[in-house]
Amino acid sequence: MGQVIAFRRPPEPSAPPEPALGLMSAVDFALRDLAEIMPHIALDSARAQAEACRAMLARAFDAEVDAEFAD
Repeated sequence: MGQVIAFRRPPEPSAPPEPALGLMSAVDFALRDLAEIMPHIALDSARAQAEACRAMLARAFDAEVDAEFAD
């Protein structure tokens, strides 16, 4: 009588991972969100802080775009 050898089935292929959100896209989304939120901020100091954050993100975004087109 023969011996039956059980082989393991190959694992099912896993779904490809979701693409990671790029840093430039994240900055772009943050800029858009800030533009929507800022008119609704009542506290002057909070609005100033949000504007400073928006300006910093915009400078970083513009610098990256300029650097990419300079290459």
